[in-house]
Amino acid sequence: MDIGFIGLGVMGQPMALNLARAGTPLIVFNRTPARCEPLRAAGAAVAASPAEVFERATTVILMLADEAAIDAVLGRGTPDFAARAAGHTLIHMGTTSAEYSAGLQDDIWVAGGRYVEAPVSGSRVPAEQGQLVAMLASDDDAVAAVRHLLAPMCRETFGCGPVPGALLMKFSVNLFLITMVTGLTEAFHFADRHGLDQRLLQDVLDAGPMASVVSRGKAPKLVTRDFTVQAAATNVLENNRLIAEAARKAGLASPLLDICHTLFGETVDQGHGTEDMVAVLRALEARTDGAPVSVGPKEPT
Repeated sequence: MDIGFIGLGVMGQPMALNLARAGTPLIVFNRTPARCEPLRAAGAAVAASPAEVFERATTVILMLADEAAIDAVLGRGTPDFAARAAGHTLIHMGTTSAEYSAGLQDDIWVAGGRYVEAPVSGSRVPAEQGQLVAMLASDDDAVAAVRHLLAPMCRETFGCGPVPGALLMKFSVNLFLITMVTGLTEAFHFADRHGLDQRLLQDVLDAGPMASVVSRGKAPKLVTRDFTVQAAATNVLENNRLIAEAARKAGLASPLLDICHTLFGETVDQGHGTEDMVAVLRALEARTDGAPVSVGPKEPT
C-alpha cells in the first residue's frame, strides 16, 4: 500500500519530497494542485481528493495548517470519517491545540484506527534538508511502527509518552524559539539605531557563546532585511496563541511569550504575516518611530 501525505505547504512539500526521493511509495493531495507537481516529478502519485488518498493508503501523514483543515480532510462529523479512520494509521505532524489532538485521538480510536501525534521542530530549510526533529506521542506500538517512516524527513525522533505529550513538548521548544528570535531581532534593531555595523554584530555573535543554528540562520536575514519566508509570521503568531492558551489553562505565567504575542500580532496587522518571523523587526521599528500601533491579539485569560 502507498503512504498518504496530505498538506504540501511551506513545510509539507519538502517533507513529502524527501519521502518520495527515499523511495517511499507515496500518494499525495493538496488543495492547491500546483503544489503537487514537484511530487509528481519525484515519482509520487497525485490524488484527486482526500478520499482517494484514504482508499489507497493505510498510513496517512497530515501536515495541515489548522484544526479546521484536518477535520475537513478527515470528514470529521460526517459519515466519511469512520471510513477514513478505520484500519488506518493517521500521523498528525502539524500544530494544533493539545486538547484538539487528544479529542481527535479518541475519535480515531473509536472508529477503529490508530493515531500518532508527531509535530516537528524546524522550519523550511531543515525540512528541505531532512533535518527536522520529531516528537512522537501515542502508545508504544504505534510509535514504534512509524519511526522508520519518518527517517527521510527527520534526523532525530523523541518519544514523548501519551497524547498530547508531543504537542506540549513542541510548545515548550517553540516558546524558547519565539522569544529567542524576537530577542535577536531586537538586538539588531538596537545596533542599527545606534549606528553600529550590523555585520560586525553578526560576527561577534557567531564567535561568542550564544551562537546557534538559529542565530546563524536568522542574523544574515536581519543584516540584509531578507524577509523571505522560512517560518511565516502568521504561523508564529498562531503557535504563540496556542502556547499562551496552554500556559493559561495550566495557571502558568509567561511574560516573555506574552510580549512576543503582542509584537507578532502587530507584525501581522501591519501586513507582514506572509514574511519570515524576523519581520517582527517591523513592529519594533514602528514602535521606535512612533507610528500608530494597532492593538495586537489579546492575551489569553
